[in-house]
Amino acid sequence: MSGRSRIEAVVGRTLFDDADDLALAMPASCQRSGRCHECVVEVTDGGDALSPPTAAESFLRAPYRLACQADVVVGDAVIEFRPLRRRLRILTGDVEPEGPHPMGADDLDVPVTRTSGAVTYDGEVVDVDRGRLLGLAIDLGTTTVVVEVVDLETGAMLAVAALENPQSFGGSDVMNRISYDGAHSGELRRALVRAIDHELREICRDLGIDRRVIHEAVVVGNATMRDLLFGIDVSSIGQRPYKSVTELDLLAGTRTSTALVERAHRIGLWMHPQGRVVSPPLIASHVGADVAADLVALDAASLHGTWMLVDIGTNTEVVVSDGQRILAASCPAGPAFEGGLVRYGMPGAEGAIERIRMIDGGWAIETIGRVTAEGICGSGLIDLLAELRRHDRMTPKGVFADRAGEIVVEPGRGITLSREDASNLAQAKAANACGQAILLRRLGIDPGQLDQVFLAGGFATHIDVANAIDIGFLAAVRIDRVRKVGNASVRGARRLLLSRRRRAELDALVARIDHVELETAPDFFELFVDACQFKPMEAA
Repeated sequence: MSGRSRIEAVVGRTLFDDADDLALAMPASCQRSGRCHECVVEVTDGGDALSPPTAAESFLRAPYRLACQADVVVGDAVIEFRPLRRRLRILTGDVEPEGPHPMGADDLDVPVTRTSGAVTYDGEVVDVDRGRLLGLAIDLGTTTVVVEVVDLETGAMLAVAALENPQSFGGSDVMNRISYDGAHSGELRRALVRAIDHELREICRDLGIDRRVIHEAVVVGNATMRDLLFGIDVSSIGQRPYKSVTELDLLAGTRTSTALVERAHRIGLWMHPQGRVVSPPLIASHVGADVAADLVALDAASLHGTWMLVDIGTNTEVVVSDGQRILAASCPAGPAFEGGLVRYGMPGAEGAIERIRMIDGGWAIETIGRVTAEGICGSGLIDLLAELRRHDRMTPKGVFADRAGEIVVEPGRGITLSREDASNLAQAKAANACGQAILLRRLGIDPGQLDQVFLAGGFATHIDVANAIDIGFLAAVRIDRVRKVGNASVRGARRLLLSRRRRAELDALVARIDHVELETAPDFFELFVDACQFKPMEAA
């Protein structure tokens, strides 16, 4: 079960007991004592029927609880909750042919080799030969985490897992998580490492492998997600000039790159303890190593003509080139299209409504997995907004017909879209729109003149492009020039894992990119207010 679980309250039981009855995968390694902090749940209804938070839950704020500490104290109530670790749909794309071999054997250029019964890393003996050499490509999204296990000798992808980022108890966006980490240092990092290691243990068990054959991991993510994993203080990213400590050091001349290398045992990843965990350079500020990896997947250094990349997520990044210059910006879109700030919003997990059409005044829906609807993911929300506009059920300013307070989407499950939901979606959409409009204007490019448009990340693979253009989520580009490239970040991470040459090429490419702070545009506020309307985007 991937969505919310509803239970009839029974005094004396904990939410962990109920999770057991519901066969929910509830992690815990402390025998339910509250010490491991693994069984975090979000209580979405009926929290008043539970005992007050215990001292073990002091790192959490409402509506989050530790399932093992939340006792039912009031009967005759209904409690609704969900665990924070949900398996998500694994995203792919068409940047390169899908299959087990993403690169030819001649392209492999890895620092780890097996020679004369030993494993060497850049010529240094690091272990005995255990029969295999594997690596990890990891994409740390604010909402979603993707982990790939890759054979370093063949380039074959052996396993992949996608899961919900378990750090949401610290906030749904990076600024809130930065603030949370300042008050509860280390909790977010530990939650993330535990979740990744849980997946890696299962993969190692399924493949029948020893974790010590995993010798290198390439990790990409925005500056905050990456630095949290590496245990770096992220407070500087939360205040002007919004830069990682590594970028500030680079600008001060005390380091030569924002790239990171650390031993696995210091990070805590389930791999060889002396293996290397590597992260490529950040581009600038919130435009992180995940976007750098996108550019590797697109082979951006070889692209010709005008092009735009939009990596859609909680922090949407936009990169635009006129064939010579390359500009990049981060758009603080927030989580509305990623499962947050919308009452029935959810990530792309089983049960999420991903397609919506209005037929004869009613809604025709499709869910991921073709199961009972649990909520609406990003592609479904874009469809819903476009259909409301198309059938005059909502004004451009988000006012519903007859000034209704909500629209019922799936009456059997009580799934609705409220006026507040529409407002949150409008602001998220506006942030995306401003990023695209300002960068295109800086380079003097009309959206219809772009030779190529790449949509990456999260739900981008599944959105209806025409609907996205109609509500102003995407600039008025030519649909025939749009390529959906799936999770390009993890694909780029895989390419970097397998090629030292690509790592060097990326360093050179990042140095060419100019970062743009959107709020410095003199008319940013006016652009943002106009972009909050659900209508096609106008040229800035």
